[in-house]
Amino acid sequence: MMRADGSGLRYFDFDMPKQETWQPCGFFSDGRRVLFLSMEARRDGPGKPFAQYYHKTPTHIWIYDIEEDALTEIVAGQRRAAFETPQLLVGDERMLLQVVRDEGGQTYSANLDGTDAREVTRLGEGLPYGFSLSPNGQRLAYHLASPAGYQVWTSNIEGGERTLVAAHADYLYFGPQWSPDGEWLAFMGCRYKEDPGHDWADLCITRPDGSEFRMLTTGQALWFAATYGPRERHGGGSNMVAWTRDGALLVPRRLPESKVPWEYQAQRPDTDHFNRDFEPALTSGGTQICRIDIATGASEPLTPAQEGGWDFRQSQSPNGALLLFCRAPTGESPSIWVAADNGQNARVLTGGLDEMGADHPRWLPQ
Repeated sequence: MMRADGSGLRYFDFDMPKQETWQPCGFFSDGRRVLFLSMEARRDGPGKPFAQYYHKTPTHIWIYDIEEDALTEIVAGQRRAAFETPQLLVGDERMLLQVVRDEGGQTYSANLDGTDAREVTRLGEGLPYGFSLSPNGQRLAYHLASPAGYQVWTSNIEGGERTLVAAHADYLYFGPQWSPDGEWLAFMGCRYKEDPGHDWADLCITRPDGSEFRMLTTGQALWFAATYGPRERHGGGSNMVAWTRDGALLVPRRLPESKVPWEYQAQRPDTDHFNRDFEPALTSGGTQICRIDIATGASEPLTPAQEGGWDFRQSQSPNGALLLFCRAPTGESPSIWVAADNGQNARVLTGGLDEMGADHPRWLPQ
């Protein structure tokens, strides 16, 4: 955690037995409490395919009070499976929980202690995730990884009044995000049959009822599956679109003919949900953060086009004054950068502990 000028940098060391990884999953409105997920040693790996074993990894959910430096485990007495992850805070009193068992995954709405759990999605529909909450707090948007493909749905916060917003046999639709006025959804659209590594995607928008669907980019112009780092320390995770306060979109746009250094290996079994080989000699291009006007599709570059420079994880500060993003040179770990909203005066904030890399920056509530 740090201030936006890079000062006050603080690393959390929770020192809890058996917990190997930690990630923030939401911020309470008071700005001092954070919802955290921790995971024990992963159960997938060589000889244990990701799809069959990853969800056997035990997880734990916590609330951390920044001011009191107090960590409290929640849901421990109300678990339904070893693998439960918080998907979204719905106000300060309830959250959405993803529960994954051998027979599949589903989402519940529950109190913070896990009680009063109500089904939002049901077993057999597919794996729902990527949830976002409408600005008025009344509707959910999410993607559903189903046998029919990745689809975008909306519902009320209890899972009723569902609407299929976007579905296409040739596209993987991912990560719907509400516009600030609640009038639009924006998400990634990947031609996954041609791109099994999900490296690239186009920018899609639609009304929440599925009308007025448009693609604002063509040719799989955006970096979707972020993959980075040196051979001995790779990282990854899907890129998402981000709205600005005035209703434009921020995206990581690829330079022409770009190719990532981590090459997906479609011919072999996936045991780690990465399944890539490091081929820096084959790489080219990079990505830059662009602002896209949803009315015209016009694209304005905010960070420079640099060969071997990969900019991603972009977001605007709550007051609209700053642009936050990650930058990873080819074959190197990412660092966190901040710039003025128009991209000027960019400066690095941190490269992580011992310069080992820093990723997934998120703004705390003001």
